[in-house]
Amino acid sequence: MKQMSMESGKSTQIVLIGGGQAAAQAVQSLRMGGYSGKLVLVGDEPVLPYQRPPLSKAYMKGEFAEERLFFKPAAWYEDNGVELILSTRATKIDRAAQIVELEHGAMLSYDALIICTGSRPRPLPAKGADLENVFDLRGLSDVDRIQPNMVSGRRLVIIGAGYIGLEAAAVARQMGLEVTVLEMAERVLARVTSPTMSAFYEKEHRSQGATILTGARLDHLEGENGKVSAAVLADGTRLPADIVLAGIGILPNIELAKDAGLTIDNGIATDRDARTSDPRIFAAGDCASRPLVHYGHTGRLESVHNAIEQGKLAAAAILEKPRPPEDCPWFWSDQYDLKLQIAGLNQGHDDFVVRGNPDDRRFAVFYLRNGTLIAVDAVNSPPEFLASKKLIMTGAKIAPDMLKDTSISMKDIAAAAVA
Repeated sequence: MKQMSMESGKSTQIVLIGGGQAAAQAVQSLRMGGYSGKLVLVGDEPVLPYQRPPLSKAYMKGEFAEERLFFKPAAWYEDNGVELILSTRATKIDRAAQIVELEHGAMLSYDALIICTGSRPRPLPAKGADLENVFDLRGLSDVDRIQPNMVSGRRLVIIGAGYIGLEAAAVARQMGLEVTVLEMAERVLARVTSPTMSAFYEKEHRSQGATILTGARLDHLEGENGKVSAAVLADGTRLPADIVLAGIGILPNIELAKDAGLTIDNGIATDRDARTSDPRIFAAGDCASRPLVHYGHTGRLESVHNAIEQGKLAAAAILEKPRPPEDCPWFWSDQYDLKLQIAGLNQGHDDFVVRGNPDDRRFAVFYLRNGTLIAVDAVNSPPEFLASKKLIMTGAKIAPDMLKDTSISMKDIAAAAVA
């Protein structure tokens, strides 16, 4: 595939679409890597590129000022010659002409294009979803609308017991709201973790005063004077609600790429260098599907780590630099005083091992496939998380009995592992 030489030369222009983690990282990596040509970042939000994880936690609670969300201050972009076009949607990519069309008719030529369009919340498929005080949570504007309603004593119904839903439940309980979480599956976090971990988090949320209803299917939302007043379940149960928050998953924003004829595979298909089916176009972050080199298949990852890594990969490929290291996928979730750190992907595991006692609020669940460690969920257990990241990348085989034995340190377990 033809490469681009852009280490120097001010006649070139790189355009980035998106204002999240991947775009911010790519811009920084391009400048740090020696690119001195034109850089243009197009974002559909009115604010500087910003980080998302604090939105549902510290920012929601008012403990985190908006300015602290921004990756870089406005002066950094000016000093580094990055043109920001905000509050503007890209509407079309003309690959033949190498032009990005913007919603107000402007056109941007590109020598390389990086698509970082992210994802959007999956819409709630229920009557009443359009009522006032029914929210989803993805961007800064969402939280700014939700926050004034987060008042002690109000009744919040959360639909979906994934990480976003449970993190929001934890924050709401800490702010004094009455919280009910609805989950269609028979346990929380059912699609992403083990029954042990699900049971632990259900117990924790209940002990903090939240109501957790599993096997619960929403039928519709009721309203009074245009505002939501209740969530009604399929079995007829009526749950009074002042606020409803939907957290039922996300959809990658692939439409721009799809309309341009780029290959789509559960996201914008990319290679190990974040390059799409067009050699001059790259994609990074939630919108992109990539080779998962430690697992032998492709997939789409929704994480800060993935966005940062793909941003670096795209910049390196454009500048013809060596490919940066591809780390083991990792994630985290903060709920109450619990930090869950996740390394690897547990899909396809045939065994799991619990290390430590969940009642101590410090334990880990290791996932194995044919004796090989493929993932870990570690609660308040940094050594287990850090050691597992390295072991997963080496394809280590570890005896389950050794993992269970807390008298053996993770350092010694790592030393005894067989790659």
